[in-house]
Amino acid sequence: MAQKTSPPRRPPTITVKGRDVRLRTIGIAVLAVLAVWFIAANTGSVSVKLWVTSVALPLWAVLTVTLLTGLVIGFFLGRRRARQ
Repeated sequence: MAQKTSPPRRPPTITVKGRDVRLRTIGIAVLAVLAVWFIAANTGSVSVKLWVTSVALPLWAVLTVTLLTGLVIGFFLGRRRARQ
């Protein structure tokens, strides 16, 4: 007796100008645009306490460093999860 096999699952996509684009890619692009907009909209100066000293920096610089740190941590955690 033959067993039923389902076709391999493909990630959800939509077609944009004749190309299939994954919904995950669109979501990441939207989040990136919102992050850049949020950083650009916050230009005031803030005081950041680093263990011993305090430093006055523009808020956009603090947000950019925080975003980049989060991206690096997410990248390494994603690679680790993919290997397991």
